[in-house]
Formats: sequence, C-alpha cells, structure tokens
Amino acid sequence: MSDVEKADRDLEKTYPIDQFIAKLRRLADDLEAGEQFEIQIAGERIYVPVRATYNIEHEREDGNEEIEFQIKWSAE
Repeated sequence: MSDVEKADRDLEKTYPIDQFIAKLRRLADDLEAGEQFEIQIAGERIYVPVRATYNIEHEREDGNEEIEFQIKWSAE
C-alpha cells in the first residue's frame, strides 16, 4: 500500500512518563542532527521527514486544558 493509499486514521495513545520522555528525547536528538524521525504508533512505523513543520497547540474547553506538540507534513 503506497502513502496515498493509506487509510485515514486518528488515534491517541497514553504512555508512562518515562516512555514519553524517551520519545521526546529521541525526537529532539533527531531534529538537532537534521535527521528523519522514526516512531511506531499502534503497530505502524511512521517516518517523519526532515521537511516537516512543528507547532504547539493549546486548547481550553469545559474546564479542561490540553497542550499538543504537533508535527505535520504532506505525503508528497
């Protein structure tokens, strides 16, 4: 299945703090080195290209707050 044929997906996974820190550390190390970041999420290996854009989003609704660290890119 090519990138354009991959099914849409939207999921969220909670990690213990030590695993979350390790993933953030690997991401930071790859960004500093100018390298592609690889991560496996729910059984699928994801390859984040160097050209990706990075943003931080803050949401507040119904007494709940959320911060999302987002990485976005097109499959092209």
